[in-house]
Amino acid sequence: APPALKTPRSRVMPNPTATFNTSEGAFTAEIFMDRMPITASNFIDLANTGFYNGVHFHRVIDGFMLQFGCPHAKDPKSRMAGTGNPPGGSSFTCDGKTITRDAGGNIPDELIDKTSNEPGTLSMANTGQPNSGGSQFFVNTVHNDFLDWWRDDLSPSQHPVFGKVTSGMDVVNKIGKMPTDPGDAPIKPVMMNSVVIKS
Repeated sequence: APPALKTPRSRVMPNPTATFNTSEGAFTAEIFMDRMPITASNFIDLANTGFYNGVHFHRVIDGFMLQFGCPHAKDPKSRMAGTGNPPGGSSFTCDGKTITRDAGGNIPDELIDKTSNEPGTLSMANTGQPNSGGSQFFVNTVHNDFLDWWRDDLSPSQHPVFGKVTSGMDVVNKIGKMPTDPGDAPIKPVMMNSVVIKS
C-alpha cells in the first residue's frame, strides 16, 4: 500500500474580537479576518490607534441599524457627522503588506464574502460610489438583505459584512430603540468610550 500522505496541520488562527465599550453598555463582535482581511485590518488599525474613542453613534434607525465611526461625531450634534473618514494617505498592514488609504481616507472595496446583512452583523458604510468606505460602519438590527453587495436584484447598495456580534446584542438593541432627533441622532448621545481588540 502507498504510504499514507501526512496532511500538514494548518495553524488557523481564531478570528480577533472587538469589545465596544459604549456609554450604554458593552457588546463584543467577532471580526472576520479570515474572510475579509483588508476590511478587518483597517478596522482593527483604527480601533488600536484610538480613532473610535470618544466618537458618538450619529445615525440610529429603529428596525434598521446603528451607524458609527465618523470622526466628526466626537461632537454628538455635529452637522458634519456621517461625512468623515480616517486621514487621507494613512496606512495599515494586512497580511504583512502595507495598504495606504486614498486621499479621502477610503479603502479598496472587498466584495468577496457573501455573509448577508443579518441581525448583529457589522457592515461597511459607504457613499454608494466604489471604494468609498473608510472608518464608518453599521450594526444591523434586522436582516437587511437589500444591502448585500451581490443582491443587485433588490437594490444597488453594496455593503460588505466584516464581523458579527457574539455577546451584548441586548445593548445593540437598546441603542437601536433610543429616541432620535429629526437627523436620526440619539437625543441622549451614545458615546464609544473604547474599542478593545483581542487576537
